[in-house]
Amino acid sequence: MRLQFLWVGKTRNPHYLALQEEYSKRLSHFVNTEFSEVREGPDKQTEGKRLLEKLNHSSLVWLLDVDGKSLSSHDLADQIERWQNASTREITFVIGGADGVSPKVPDRADVKVSLSFLTLTHEMARVVLLEQLYRAHTILKGFPYQK
Repeated sequence: MRLQFLWVGKTRNPHYLALQEEYSKRLSHFVNTEFSEVREGPDKQTEGKRLLEKLNHSSLVWLLDVDGKSLSSHDLADQIERWQNASTREITFVIGGADGVSPKVPDRADVKVSLSFLTLTHEMARVVLLEQLYRAHTILKGFPYQK
C-alpha cells in the first residue's frame, strides 16, 4: 500500500515543515509515501485543475474538507486495516489551498474527511494528517505512542 499526499503550495513555515518531515519519516516505517505539491493560484479553479491532473485515476481519493466526515484516531486505524485487508494499492490525501478547492475536486473524491471542527491552516492540516496517520499505524501495531 502507498499513501500519496497531494496539496496546494509549499510548506513555508519552517516549524511546520520540520514536523511534516518528522511525521513523514515516522510514517515511512509502516507504509510507502509520496508527496506532491501543485502551484498556488491564481484562483481555486486553476488549483483544482492542477490537483486533478496530478491524481492517479486508480487511486482512492480522500479530500480533507471542512464539511467532511469526522473520524476518531481509532476509526482511522480501522480504515487503514480495511485498506490493508482489501489490498488497496494507493490512497491519495488531497489538501486544497487557503481558499479551498474548486467544485470538481470534491466530485472526484471518494471520501471527504474533516480533521477538526476547528479551522486549521492548510500547513497545520498537513502536519495533523501525517501525525494522525502515524498514530493510526501505531494503534494497529500496538505501539505505546498512541496512549
